[in-house]
Amino acid sequence: MKYLYWLYQLFIAGPILLVATVLCAVTVIILGPIWPAWIGYYPPMIWSRLMCWVCLLPVKVEGRENVSKHQSYIFVCNHQGAYDIFLVYGFLGRNFRWMMKKSLRKIPLIGKACERAGHVMVDKSGPKAINATCEQGRKVLRGGISLVVFPEGARTFTGHMGKFRRGAFQMAHQLQLPVVPVTIDGSFDVLPRQRGFNFITWHPLRLVIHEPILPNPLDQEEIKDVMEQSYQTIMSALPQQYQGFVDNPDQ
Repeated sequence: MKYLYWLYQLFIAGPILLVATVLCAVTVIILGPIWPAWIGYYPPMIWSRLMCWVCLLPVKVEGRENVSKHQSYIFVCNHQGAYDIFLVYGFLGRNFRWMMKKSLRKIPLIGKACERAGHVMVDKSGPKAINATCEQGRKVLRGGISLVVFPEGARTFTGHMGKFRRGAFQMAHQLQLPVVPVTIDGSFDVLPRQRGFNFITWHPLRLVIHEPILPNPLDQEEIKDVMEQSYQTIMSALPQQYQGFVDNPDQ
């Protein structure tokens, strides 16, 4: 069965998804400046769902009732693997933008599409660049549009969570926006991080949207507390074999 699934990926799923990726990127690049709020989310959402459906990966979402349609949030997720993007983009059910590394802009076609979609490119080259990143985040977080961040900054090598960085939580505190912890489960089993080409392994995917952590403008220790609470909440919904902190040398 494993080898049949590999052949299916090579000759059926792979070509379909390659064409879908190019069409999605070109659509966003051309139409993004015209309808940024719509184009920056819906075509990639459809593309991401195709990435799961065509590869026959079942998806379960828990906790959508915890968030409101008209509120902007900062969603913080663990970073299990490449399929995190498709799981969140396809099934979170909220119009959002990513906070991503500036280096991803260099990816052919995809990088330009991300720029046109209005995703926040993180530039840590200096204080002015960091302030510009924060200002871009403020512009994005309007009209119910949210921001999704991987606070670990890098995919895991083991399936376990690494340490969180402060950036997303600091922005949430400054803008007084709720932080929503989101647990990604199964992505590491589908496509673990490694060098070179790798076939997808069939495994269910699960997205758990936890209750928002509301901001407190009077609490100066809030950033640290919310970061720790988010970390523990996300970890609590992971399978036992991925519980516990493991240092990630790529962070």
